[in-house]
Amino acid sequence: MPSPLPSPWWRPDRHADRRPRLVLRNRITAAVRGWFGERDFVEVETAALQISPGNETHLHAFATEQVAISGERAPLYLRTSPEFACKKLLAAGEPRIFDFARVWRNREDGPLHSPEFTLLEWYRAGEPYETLMDDCAALMALAAETACAKRFAFKGRQIDPFQPPERLTLAEAFDRFAGIDLLATIDASGESDRDALAAGARAAGVRVAEDDSWTDVFSRVLVALVEPKLGFDRATILCEYPISEAALARPKPSDPRVAERFELYALGVELANCFGELTDPVEQRRRFEADMAEKQAIYGERYPIDEDLLTALAIMPAASGAALGFDRLVMLATGADRIDQVLWTPLPEASGRA
Repeated sequence: MPSPLPSPWWRPDRHADRRPRLVLRNRITAAVRGWFGERDFVEVETAALQISPGNETHLHAFATEQVAISGERAPLYLRTSPEFACKKLLAAGEPRIFDFARVWRNREDGPLHSPEFTLLEWYRAGEPYETLMDDCAALMALAAETACAKRFAFKGRQIDPFQPPERLTLAEAFDRFAGIDLLATIDASGESDRDALAAGARAAGVRVAEDDSWTDVFSRVLVALVEPKLGFDRATILCEYPISEAALARPKPSDPRVAERFELYALGVELANCFGELTDPVEQRRRFEADMAEKQAIYGERYPIDEDLLTALAIMPAASGAALGFDRLVMLATGADRIDQVLWTPLPEASGRA
């Protein structure tokens, strides 16, 4: 006989247990809004329904449709990120913006995932992406201070959120944790040597299938050997991703093999994904089309390309942008173990496992 599900989150006794973290979430939200306001950012509210939900191979959207009075139907999607809309606002002339955006991603569920969650995105026109590294460090400290937390905690481990994050390139991380010379498998034009990377992965004990691409092998090493080691002494900024793994980021001027992309990790949890933004519409179209072809081959589906975005990129200024998983930040600041513990109204699937 199956075990009975625990009481739903809305039961008064369960809500009373959950409420302290939820109140702290509200306080952190207010503090973050104040932080951006003090720096002359404008808060924007971008539309959730989009022609394209995003064009990354492994992101999956919720689909719907618009029905006109005439009965004509047009497909729409719930956004996986507010990024496309925010970039149009940059093209329109907004220099500093942020958005507490509700977003939706299908095929995602678990202790660190909810199909509906909050992304805190912000953009700085005319500023280098290294500035976002300082922003991320400041927001971690702000969340901890607001929650009166001296430490970030997750699954029995703790770190000091006030200590500046370590900055580690992908090449340094692959060498340190897997003994692989990553950049030796990429030439100056960005072409990759799949066999060389596969040999290094096998030597490091990572399984490689015969039909794995360079990207597949890269991802296997990253997930198996690198990510589990990040952010345990202090937060880690993992930067300079191979150009093939940064579809929306511009190449690093000093080394075109890598892109201006970094991710922020704390206690093994990915908190943020940040770019020096690509503004070349021709190159962006090429990357979108390549990713959608790969999506079609793997999943049998593809999403439309937002032509309006590509037109906007032609006049968008140089900019840097960040997407931070706000629920995860609150988790670490409040010592929660699961994302549903910091959501006011978690989905039934998440609350049923609580």
